Amino acid sequence: MSYGFSGKTVLVTGASGGIGEAFARELSRRGAKLVLVARSKEKLQALATELDNAYVVAQDLGAAGAAQRVFDEVARLGVAVDMLINNAGFGRYGRFSELPLSEQRAEIDLNVVALVELTHLFMPVIEARTGGVILVASVAGYFPTPYLSVYGATKAFVLSFGEALWAEYRDRGVRVLTLSPGQTDTAFFARAGEGLRQQAKATPEDVATFGLAAFQRRMPSVVHGRRNAFLQFLTRFFPRETLAKASARLSRPLSPSHGDLPSGR
Repeated sequence: MSYGFSGKTVLVTGASGGIGEAFARELSRRGAKLVLVARSKEKLQALATELDNAYVVAQDLGAAGAAQRVFDEVARLGVAVDMLINNAGFGRYGRFSELPLSEQRAEIDLNVVALVELTHLFMPVIEARTGGVILVASVAGYFPTPYLSVYGATKAFVLSFGEALWAEYRDRGVRVLTLSPGQTDTAFFARAGEGLRQQAKATPEDVATFGLAAFQRRMPSVVHGRRNAFLQFLTRFFPRETLAKASARLSRPLSPSHGDLPSGR
């Protein structure tokens, strides 16, 4: 049975740009009420003024206790969340030993810890309202990712976590989808650095629309883009060692300049 978004309340993390903003705009167009979460209060408020029925919760989800603060603020607003879109995340590109440990720990805190905590906190009300969760992972979660080692590992966690929740909750009326985009044209991608090889990018709007369609079909997990889906399919036929070596050759830094990789890539 298709899931109607009209009148539902959807909490979107990382909503100030990229895929998160695309989700928010598309859901607003479909009649959903929104809770927009990100660090930048100014960007969230600017987006909220364009959308109907949008609440703003400015919070750095990578900080300790942030998920609980978001949950408490939503409760204070008197809002019952039907659907959670865990989109916030980032990655650091470069040699593992050369990237600051603090930044790599921050990846784990945002991409994994905050995602799990938000899902755990909101799942009881989501289940009571027969709603659902979308977890934004990445095609990088399907194979080893040298020079994006921590980022790829966090997205592999999200993939495994999301598919497990799908199986656990599928008979309890809760939809859980793990959405894995490839490279996507977001504002954050400009910070990737010269060393990161870039390919043709999807639009955030296409990724969000694709994800909502898969959510409505009760899919456990999907990969956006034919090329990305084909690469994911090929991983079934090669040893992990071969995949790691090939990935290292393809992603080896071209220059010493590194930067941030955007959420959901």
